[in-house]
Amino acid sequence: MSESTEGGSSRLPGGDAGLILGVFFVLYAGFTLIGVVLGLDANGLASTLQRITFFAAVYALLALALNLQWGYAGLFNIGVAGFMAVGVYTMAMLTAPVNPGAGGVPGLGLPLPVGIVGGMLAAAFVGAIAALPALRLKADYLAIVTLALSEIIRITYNSTSLQTFSLAGIKLGTGASQGMSLPTNPVNALFYSNARSPASPPTALGEAVFGLFRVIGIERTTVVDWAYTLVLIAFVGLFYVVLSRVGNSPFGRVLKAIREDELVATSLGKRTGRFKIKVFMLGCALMGLGGILWQGSQSYVSPSSFLPILTFYIFIALIIGGAGSNTGSVIGGVLFVGLLFEGPTFVRRLVEQLLPLGEAPNTFVAAVAPLASLDVLPLFAFLLGSLDSLRFVLAGVALIYMIQTRPEGLLGHRKEIASSVNLSQREQPVQADGGRPPNESSVAHTADESHGENT
Repeated sequence: MSESTEGGSSRLPGGDAGLILGVFFVLYAGFTLIGVVLGLDANGLASTLQRITFFAAVYALLALALNLQWGYAGLFNIGVAGFMAVGVYTMAMLTAPVNPGAGGVPGLGLPLPVGIVGGMLAAAFVGAIAALPALRLKADYLAIVTLALSEIIRITYNSTSLQTFSLAGIKLGTGASQGMSLPTNPVNALFYSNARSPASPPTALGEAVFGLFRVIGIERTTVVDWAYTLVLIAFVGLFYVVLSRVGNSPFGRVLKAIREDELVATSLGKRTGRFKIKVFMLGCALMGLGGILWQGSQSYVSPSSFLPILTFYIFIALIIGGAGSNTGSVIGGVLFVGLLFEGPTFVRRLVEQLLPLGEAPNTFVAAVAPLASLDVLPLFAFLLGSLDSLRFVLAGVALIYMIQTRPEGLLGHRKEIASSVNLSQREQPVQADGGRPPNESSVAHTADESHGENT
């Protein structure tokens, strides 16, 4: 059964797609209103919405990949950042030029598609290694192993001994803490004659598109950034379709059985160990691809891009939306970015413009001291100035609130029909009086709903 027919979303116009678009519409309306109050021009508004959409797309991608492991199979993977790093660095080493010149990191000089596939395969291979303990470890213990593996990967890429090295006579490198260059954003080739230089003359397509948006005051860089963001949105749709089909397949139903009770799944003859390894490899490959798409908009990558906090951000997005729901994964990524990741910065700018508070104290003690004379403005100014740093606190508060009040997330409560065919929607024979006999499955479903209301 598709997710669009689960729970309350079937009553919304457009189903789950309408729900996702509705969340985006509310988010866009809110940030547009804030931007107008802040005095942003057309290019500023377009750039702001592009940044929000970009991060919402990448967090949705990674939340979907994590949902395959945790939401479907119940595998607690806290090493998402590490598998992203494997995918990105493998792609970078495969595509880096053989002779990069002074200060560059050598690679194999392969085409970008080969590098992307190689990065996904490398992430899947490392995922297979990490999945071996999954045959014996449960819940928290598996989380510890994956977190440790993620840090081992990051520290390895940060090691100076791997800045440049030779493997079977082939020179490679990771750049260590200095990072390494990434291939040129392929979207640039659509708009510029020289994809490596935005200052080069535009192509025929670029000239037409730039001229169209120049009329409303949107600059070239914003147009190109939006084009790459639209590519990410297309990948979100692709991830969603693939994972929905996986979840509704016999393979996906076994994963959900493992999540609910592995002993029962084993007693039914399912080799749960193989299923765990397969789903872990698939999820890690998608995490590697998500990392490649995220970092692909930049010119270089470094180990500092894959700190453990990134994994916890992705978990927060999935918990908000609801584990086990692909629609919830997308909505969770959008809400996390809009309300917790980018929202505090815009709130601070808005309050500073509407309520001039003067210079904020430099220390917490200096901000608290005026409370003795009932002056709360210094403390308010201090907290407002530290709002970007307090983003971690806000994320923690939101996480605790969700766990306490709605541990299943916004959409995690929705039920899925286990069979591949929805028996409640099958055609019923017509009776002599022209009516149809009641469907047993629908009666059972109605009784289940009544029981839920009574409880």
